[in-house]
Amino acid sequence: MLAALALGGLMPFSFSPFDYSWLAIPALAGFLWLLCQGRPFRIGFAFGFGWFGLGAWWLAPTLHTYGHIPWVFALFCVVLVGCVMALLPALWAWVAAKDGGRSHWILVSFPAAAVGEEWLRGHIFTGLPWTALGNLMLDTPAVGWASWIGVYGIAFIPALLAASLLLLVTHEEKKWGMGGVVVTTLLVLAAPQPFDAAGEKSYRAALIQGNIPQDQKWDAAFLNETMFRYANLSAQVADESDIIIWPEAAIPFFLERAPDWDLWLTDQIREWRAPLLFGGLKLTGENTANNGLFAEDPNLELREFAGKQHLVPFGEYVPSWVPFLRTLVPEIANFVPAEDSGFVQARGVRYGALICYESLFPEQSRRRVQNGAEVLVNVTNDAWYGTTPAAWQHFQAARMRAVETGRYLLRAANTGVTAIIGPDGKVTATAPWWTQTALTGEFRLSDSITPYVRWGDAPLLGLLVLLVIPLFVRKESI
Repeated sequence: MLAALALGGLMPFSFSPFDYSWLAIPALAGFLWLLCQGRPFRIGFAFGFGWFGLGAWWLAPTLHTYGHIPWVFALFCVVLVGCVMALLPALWAWVAAKDGGRSHWILVSFPAAAVGEEWLRGHIFTGLPWTALGNLMLDTPAVGWASWIGVYGIAFIPALLAASLLLLVTHEEKKWGMGGVVVTTLLVLAAPQPFDAAGEKSYRAALIQGNIPQDQKWDAAFLNETMFRYANLSAQVADESDIIIWPEAAIPFFLERAPDWDLWLTDQIREWRAPLLFGGLKLTGENTANNGLFAEDPNLELREFAGKQHLVPFGEYVPSWVPFLRTLVPEIANFVPAEDSGFVQARGVRYGALICYESLFPEQSRRRVQNGAEVLVNVTNDAWYGTTPAAWQHFQAARMRAVETGRYLLRAANTGVTAIIGPDGKVTATAPWWTQTALTGEFRLSDSITPYVRWGDAPLLGLLVLLVIPLFVRKESI
């Protein structure tokens, strides 16, 4: 059990900001070897807790500092999250070892169960695909598969490689392990090229990183400093920009209730002569609101809005089954999911809005593109995480959304990581972390539809059923 816990604890180091992606292979192979020895559910639970419990240590200081929760309860929340999420690797282990798990059939059961576990992790308990296994394929030749089968499907490759190497070392018939290595190699070499943005015209974006500390962001005493900081940074780059983008909730109040600030902002945009996309809050009822992205064009009277559709549990709302807890966001209103198209327009360009946490979920970016988005915009405030690895893990997920959709992704973050990401997942421009700056760079539009955007996870899940069911109906031991 301790060995499984330790191997799971290695998994977060495979992801950003450490990026030891190779480390996942021996960790997964060791996990597979342990579960083949017996007690797979317990082994899987221990491995999962190491991955998602110990790996989410950063949640404790976030809850303590900004949720004002005592350390003992903050640590308990981390343990609770780890235990709940560990149930999924436990299920993965149980399925993989269903009939003993020692033969060459593990080449099918282990990666297929990994894909199922990843998909479940992105959907049940409201979904939390943090440090998704498929993200490890970024910066490898295999990343092109993400535009066909998404981040959940591409998890098949590292899991297959781990199973192959284990069989190569431990199985009596080495041909199965070697065969698995050959198949993995062919999958990598035969990977399709990522989709490219086909638009001939290049646009120039200015992404404003205000670097507002979280303990000042919602403090009225710092409101003037916040607004003028964003305005001054924007004015420096407005002449060379086709679009200016501010982060999530850059304006930390309701413009409907502040007509003077509303007029001031409109005047600023007219002076810049460039459209502005800015994170803000919109009243939807007497005590309800959307968190989302506004778009204002100095040539138009209308201010567009796209709201957040997948809210953060405990961050923006409290699930009904735990009403005694409070949200991290100040009690300015009850946040509700938006039901709009998910994109805003400026100068004829359709920008798909991913608000913070939404960049973790493939279905969110897929829906924006299906509705007509030509480029994705991810506005976020990762000051919550301080200088922990969480901000970089969040950024890594956003990179995969670009590949799945074949779109540029413009990411404006309060404290970072602010960047422009190409349709191949590569970072074309980035700003230093935790600095006040305006990042400028080029992007292009796309109206192409990747196979993943067209079909989603349905074909993958169908194939998964065909692979896993035989493992349960086979009578002989494998």
